[in-house]
Formats: sequence, structure tokens, C-alpha cells
Amino acid sequence: MIRPIPGEELARRIQDACPGAVERWAGLDLWVRPERVLEVCQHLKSDSGLGFNLLNSISAVDYVEHFEVVYHLTSTSHLHSAVLKARVFGREDPTLPSVVGLWQGADYQEREIWDLMGVRFEGHPNLKRILLWEGYPGHPLRRDYLEAPR
Repeated sequence: MIRPIPGEELARRIQDACPGAVERWAGLDLWVRPERVLEVCQHLKSDSGLGFNLLNSISAVDYVEHFEVVYHLTSTSHLHSAVLKARVFGREDPTLPSVVGLWQGADYQEREIWDLMGVRFEGHPNLKRILLWEGYPGHPLRRDYLEAPR
């Protein structure tokens, strides 16, 4: 059975390898600085005691004042899971580093978030729309989408 790692425990393990990357934790969730997402994910995957070799999903939520990008990770060798979150502020060009180089499964998920929410993933090898056509005006899952001029 897969056991979730509590955010506080995960934070302790990350802070040693990536000082200053952790913003906070609550329950099973851990928030990291958005510009440090790739570095933290590299550690989560490569550390032999963590071994998060599976990216289950990436999703995004629009809270108007910020976007929250959520990563669900699993270690199939250690049978534990984690929830990693990053808050991205700014509506004009919200940006996070891409994790496609770590988990190929992030490819379509990052493209979907870009397409529907407008969060750009720096370093993504093919960041283009996946559900809507090129030239589509805006990002339809944003809370302000209907208010945006087209």
C-alpha cells in the first residue's frame, strides 16, 4: 500500500538538499518557491531514500491573486507519495520551470495547463496548445476569461 509522506517530513528532507526552497507545509501538502520547482523535483527523483520515479499528475488552480500548480508524485520502489505545490503570482506571464526532462509524462500535462490556464513552463521542448487551436484567444479556464477582451 502506498503511504503519503506528510508535508512536514518532506520539507525537512528537501531543506537539507535545497536550502530556502520550501515555503510552507500543511498536512500532506508542501509548497515550494516556484523558481525552485525543478531543483526540488530533481532531488525528489534522484535521492535514493525518496525515489519519486512517477509523476501521477500536474494540475493548476486559478485563485485570482495567484495560480497554484500541484504535482502528485509516487515512488514505486519505496511505496510512498507526495503532493508538491507552487504558487505563481502575476496574470501577465505566470511561469514555472518545466519538469519534462525528469518525467516525460509531464509533456502533455504542462501543455494542457499552458493551453487552458496560461501558465508557461520554461524549458518545455514543445510548449504549444494541445486542446485548442493555435491563435485561440486567451486561456478558457482562467477565472477572468469571460471578462477578457477578444
